[in-house]
Amino acid sequence: MSPGLMVKRLVPFALAFGIAFSPVPAGLTAPAWHLFAVFVSAITAVLIGAFPLLTSTTMAVAAVVLTGTISPAKAFSGFANSSVLLVVVAFLVAQAVVKSGLGQRISLFMVSRFGRSSLGLAYSIVLTDALIAPAFPSNTARAGVLFPIVLSVARGSGSRPEDPEGRRFGGYLMFCGMASLAVSSALWMTATSANPIAIQIAKEYGFEVGFGRWLIAACVPALTALVTLPWLLARLFPPGVGETPEAPAAARKALAELGPLSRDECITAIAFVLMVAGWVFADRLQLNVTSIAFAGLGVLLMTSVLTANDIATQGNTLATFLWLAVLFALSGQLNELGFMGYAGQRLASHMDGLSWPVTYVALILIYVAIHYVFVSQSSQVLALLGVFLDVGIRGGVPIPLMAFSLFFASSYFSVITPQGGSQNVIFVGSGYLTQRELYRLGLLTTVFFLAVFLVIGTAWILLVIR
Repeated sequence: MSPGLMVKRLVPFALAFGIAFSPVPAGLTAPAWHLFAVFVSAITAVLIGAFPLLTSTTMAVAAVVLTGTISPAKAFSGFANSSVLLVVVAFLVAQAVVKSGLGQRISLFMVSRFGRSSLGLAYSIVLTDALIAPAFPSNTARAGVLFPIVLSVARGSGSRPEDPEGRRFGGYLMFCGMASLAVSSALWMTATSANPIAIQIAKEYGFEVGFGRWLIAACVPALTALVTLPWLLARLFPPGVGETPEAPAAARKALAELGPLSRDECITAIAFVLMVAGWVFADRLQLNVTSIAFAGLGVLLMTSVLTANDIATQGNTLATFLWLAVLFALSGQLNELGFMGYAGQRLASHMDGLSWPVTYVALILIYVAIHYVFVSQSSQVLALLGVFLDVGIRGGVPIPLMAFSLFFASSYFSVITPQGGSQNVIFVGSGYLTQRELYRLGLLTTVFFLAVFLVIGTAWILLVIR
């Protein structure tokens, strides 16, 4: 081990001990403070490259249980969380799309239509997401639809995670899909389960929102962000593939040579379409989206499109399941122990005496930045949106402006970390991007979204919403 790496690996431990043995702030319990020490140290370890995310999270959960900070039942509760399970099952179903050959067919079709450049393919992914978003109340389920398409296009173009240079094209498309979900969820009121929660909280302050009013407020900043996103990411993370004018013709030829759908392709396509239909109508039919995913996986296993051996070889899926479940549980416990509410109130209390524009900008910046320690959009909305909305209103910020800006931030901040939303993890599990790349791109993309929604969004909301 090099001296530099040794120093890096000492930093998270020093940080954890430094926070844990400092005085517990008034208003917090010792377990909440100690859990925060472990959680922030685990994230820091990943950010500075001291340990991989899986290593960091497994050490963190062991530490909080062995020290009695939280009970084993609460520390391991993430392994039974439906959102975590949905991520894992969606990832396995995506593998069936590739294995059956349906993925290659989808890839060739996409390239035949949009494959004149990597930018064209990225725009087709973003457009697809934006169009299907209003029908999906779960952005994790929507990721389960987009991911097989993105994976098929990446592999069909010869991009592999293990190829140091070739992976960049797949990484570019993966992050486009991931970031697109963050903005399309802000565009449509029905695109994520966090939005109705936010609306109910705002209603307690006398502010009511319907589908049309939401769309009017969101359309200009969200569409601006979506249109600019693929171009921006191509500069932040060059895909290594530029113009390919001959690709569409070659793809059409290869598609014709494939012939009719095979048995496995037909079964996979039917299962996938039924899963999508189930996700779209889940609320109306009172169906659980995770159970729908399990049903689709069961059909694929029953018909031998997927086998137990196929699942056993998916090492990335198991690793993803482990670290996501741990982070989900620890983040939830931070909220349950009162740390999140305490932090939000303390930060917001410093807004007294500021002009309303300064208060407004500061609150949105803090609200977005604090998502570094959340793994769920809905949990942050439940814990903090009401606090920040109340402080903004008391500081003189117009209620529509404060409410809508918090609504939209509750979606676009999800891309700030790989675990910032369960939908991200489906793309992260592909292996095309390193953790450091994900954190860097997540930060830069979130800053871009912030700029668009604070500058263009603020002006637009003040113009059209009364």
